[in-house]
Amino acid sequence: QVQLVESGGGLVQAGGSLRLSCAASGRTFSRSAMGWFRQGPGKEREFVASISGSGSSTYYADSVKGRFTISRGNAKNTVYLQMNSLKLEDTAVYVCAAARELRATPHLYDYDYWGQGTQVTVSS
Repeated sequence: QVQLVESGGGLVQAGGSLRLSCAASGRTFSRSAMGWFRQGPGKEREFVASISGSGSSTYYADSVKGRFTISRGNAKNTVYLQMNSLKLEDTAVYVCAAARELRATPHLYDYDYWGQGTQVTVSS
């Protein structure tokens, strides 16, 4: 059974940093791109960042480019999201996902497996 479990969310002041982790289990994910999405209050789920199966290429939403960094662990079944210079508008539930393809992709429909999410709240 495939499971994606996020951790690392919490409450942080604007300008601060958080590091999210996602542990994937149930199969090998080295040939799957992984991604982070988020859903703010009253908003639709939106793409944040994606990383290829090899970890060699990444893709970011314009709203987080230069502030967030996605990476993968050596075993490729763990993915991280380092979030710096957090803004109030970054407040959301952050969800980890695994794609059915190797290339980093921003499209929700490319992802087969989803975690439950972790709450990130940025305060002023």
